[in-house]
Amino acid sequence: MASKMDEYPREVLRHYIQTLETLQERLDERFQEAVDAVLACEGQIVVTGMGKPGKIAMKISATFASYGTPSIYLHPAEALHGDLGRVRRQDLILAFSNSGETEEILRLIPPLKKIGAQIVAVTGNRESPLARHSDITINLGPVTEACPMRLAPTASTLAMLALGDALALSVLRRRDFGPEEYALYHPAGSLGRSLLKVGEIMRTGEANPTVRQDRPAREGIVAITEARAGAVSIVDGDDRLIGILTDGDIRRHFQNGVEWSSAPVKQVMTASPKTIGADRLAAEAARIMKDHKIDELPVVDDAGKPVGMLDVQELLAIGLLLSESGS
Repeated sequence: MASKMDEYPREVLRHYIQTLETLQERLDERFQEAVDAVLACEGQIVVTGMGKPGKIAMKISATFASYGTPSIYLHPAEALHGDLGRVRRQDLILAFSNSGETEEILRLIPPLKKIGAQIVAVTGNRESPLARHSDITINLGPVTEACPMRLAPTASTLAMLALGDALALSVLRRRDFGPEEYALYHPAGSLGRSLLKVGEIMRTGEANPTVRQDRPAREGIVAITEARAGAVSIVDGDDRLIGILTDGDIRRHFQNGVEWSSAPVKQVMTASPKTIGADRLAAEAARIMKDHKIDELPVVDDAGKPVGMLDVQELLAIGLLLSESGS
C-alpha cells in the first residue's frame, strides 16, 4: 500500500512561489539600469559567486553566452591567484552574494576597481559592503530559506537564478536576436540543425567535380574517384547542369556487361536531376533526398550552374537524416 503523500514538498514549493512573487514586487529602476549596463558593455559579462551562488553564476553566464552575449564565469578564489587577468576595463562584473559579505567576493573589489570594470551586485542586503562598493545593486531583499533549519541556500539561490535569467532575457529582448542567431550558437541543437543552409554543408571546389557532356564516361569515373565523391555533375557548353553521374549509375552499367566507358557521359548519366539552391535550408534538402531516395543532390546557382554537391553523409552527420540509401 502506498504511503500517504507528505505535505512538506508542497510547502517547499509554496515557499518558492512566495519568494518569487515577493522578488517580482521588489524589482525597481536599478534592475533596468543593470539591463542598460549590460547592453552598453563593450567587453564581456564576467559573472562571479562563491559556493551555491557560484553555481548560479555559472548558469547565468551560460545563459548570456547562449544568447550571443560574450560571458565567462570567474571563480573568486581562483581570481585572487591570477585569473583576474581575464578581466579587462571594458568588461562588466556581475557578482552574486546573498549576504553581500562573502570574503572572496569582497577581496575582488579593490583590484576590479583598479582595472576599471563596472560592478553590478546581486545581493539580499543593499547595505552590505558589496552593495556599497558596486556601481549598480540589484536587491533581492531578505529571503527566508526553504530548508527546515532556514540555513541552507535554497530560496535565495532560486531568487538569484530567476533574477539572473530575467536580466539575461531582458537583454535578449532588447537586442535584434532571432532564431537564426540562436541557431548560430546552438549548431548541435535541433533548431540549429533545422536552420542550417545548404551552402554551409555542401561540398565545393575539388570535392565538387564537373565533366562536360561530350567527354567520355570514363572521365566521369576518374573525377568521382579523384574527388572521393559519390557523384560528378555533368554540364553543357555553358557550364549549366544537365545531369549527374553517380556511383549507382556506374554499378548499373557495369552489371549490364556492355562497353560504355568510352561513350559520351551524357549517354550514361541521369538527366535532369533534382537540384537545390545554396541558400535553401538543409532540412529541405533532406526532405528532397528522402522523398526521391537519392544520395547526392547537386546545388546550383540562379543560372543553373553547379556550385556544390550535397551528399547524404553530410545530412546524416548533422542528424537531419536517420538512415536512407538510394542512388
